[in-house]
Amino acid sequence: MRDLIGQLNTLESLNKELLKASKLLSLICDTSNIAYVCYNYGDKSVTIIGNWEYFFDCDIKMHEDLSKLYDYVEIKQITPLKDALFVEKRGMKTATANVKIKDSKMWVEIETNVIYGEDGNPEDKIIRFMDVTKFKLQNDELNYVTYYDTLTGLYNRNYFIHLLGMFLCRSDYKDKSVAVMFLDLDDFRKLSDDIGIFEGEEFIKLFAGFLSEFANEDVLVSHFNSDIFCIGIYDPRGNRSVEEIYRRIYERLKSPFELSDGKKISLTVSIGVAEYPIAASNTIELINCAEIVMFKAKADRNSSIKYFEKSILDDFLKSITIENKLKEAVFSDNFMMYFQPQFNVAQNKLRGVEALIRWRDKSDEIIRPDVFIPIAEKNGAIVPIGSWVIDESVRIYSNWKKKYHYPLLMSLNVSAIQYKQPDFIENVLNILNKYDVAPNEVELEITESILIDDFKEITDKLLELRELGIKISLDDFGTGYSSLSYLKGLPIDTLKIDKSFIDTVVTDENSRIITETIIYMVKKLGLETIAEGVETKEQYDYLKNIECDNIQGYYLGKPMPSEGIEKLIEREL
Repeated sequence: MRDLIGQLNTLESLNKELLKASKLLSLICDTSNIAYVCYNYGDKSVTIIGNWEYFFDCDIKMHEDLSKLYDYVEIKQITPLKDALFVEKRGMKTATANVKIKDSKMWVEIETNVIYGEDGNPEDKIIRFMDVTKFKLQNDELNYVTYYDTLTGLYNRNYFIHLLGMFLCRSDYKDKSVAVMFLDLDDFRKLSDDIGIFEGEEFIKLFAGFLSEFANEDVLVSHFNSDIFCIGIYDPRGNRSVEEIYRRIYERLKSPFELSDGKKISLTVSIGVAEYPIAASNTIELINCAEIVMFKAKADRNSSIKYFEKSILDDFLKSITIENKLKEAVFSDNFMMYFQPQFNVAQNKLRGVEALIRWRDKSDEIIRPDVFIPIAEKNGAIVPIGSWVIDESVRIYSNWKKKYHYPLLMSLNVSAIQYKQPDFIENVLNILNKYDVAPNEVELEITESILIDDFKEITDKLLELRELGIKISLDDFGTGYSSLSYLKGLPIDTLKIDKSFIDTVVTDENSRIITETIIYMVKKLGLETIAEGVETKEQYDYLKNIECDNIQGYYLGKPMPSEGIEKLIEREL
């Protein structure tokens, strides 16, 4: 009897636990965004567990009723939904589908599992319905960030490279070409500094919106970074030819873009074009070639678009080689100073010398200044190089002074980048003091390019130098941004007439008129003149006849080492 009572108590306790577990399971199912449809093939019974109403408002009483769910999705999703719901028709055990409910933002994951008997026939089927909207949106956002630029909505750099690679594969199969247009917005960083970051980004969005009009299955449009865009074109021809796309960009940029605050922004672009397979053999090379050509277009003031040529790539690779050599040379003894004499015409005596740097690399090759100086200015090496030039030239000059006591001017070329250094004047004075050279024995040569950015700031610094006694010479007059109006307010002592005028001054009437006008005007302003590049007696005689003050050129003396200048000084004594 006691055993029976004990068994009943145990059974009652188990029933309570089962009831509690059943209620807990029911509560979990009813309050979660999950529902189950259970079907038994033997008695054809359908059991629904969980929050079915959260997903659908139809009843599922028979197995065939599952087809009612087709009405809840778009037509293109019916087939994957059908394959998932009736997986046993394909002899499979499991299947999954993600479908979007029509007229809603909900995404539902449907997972079906079928249990088969020993005879191979299905016995039970469980279908799980789960709301995966949150995960789908997160995944979509992740995919968006992976493939698209978040600022503009265009393809990002990595995905563009991937898709361009597919273009190249397609072109190999179809024997077609692929073009890349590498676009850079000119002076965008300066614009962004002027108008602000947010307005700058708004302009980028507007420009990107315009470029997106070119996008189709044969044209890829990408935003690489702040001011760089890239367009890939499969089989460029007709409306998708490089020339047509460039024409439309050029025409659009004739009109300003209007920002939300009413500001109107106008910019120009520099474009480099490279075509596969002519310019490159793979995707990265193709983009790099287009970028290199873009820099060539940016440097050429007469063109905003350049097409790939092998010579452009060769020049670029050469400049990279020189740049790498230059980094080593700055910290070695590869540089040397040469000096070109300047003669006073009226007195027929040595006026001074212009210091000219020469570079002999490790292979004993002489690299011309017009080749390496622009590269040094670009990578910043010009600052230590320029400092070395001043120090070495003044040191040599100091030796001449002590040895010969001859009144001589040392003319030193100063780069715009070097000149704009905040401690430039202080450094020059320190060098002069170190070698006991007076400021009035030195002449600094500047080019007109220095004056472009901030005329007042540059002029103030020139005034400070002149007040210290240092002479200022304006080099290459007539080749850059010459304006006769600014000469009257520019604190200079000497104006150098560029060689391009002197080359034709004997044979070309226009060159003579310009040269004579410059000399007459400069004399009226109380300045001194130097004619550069005088190579013949005829040029010398003509310049002497029109009273040019000083002559510099191969006719009277080529650039030479310091020993050559010493011989000239000894001849003058």
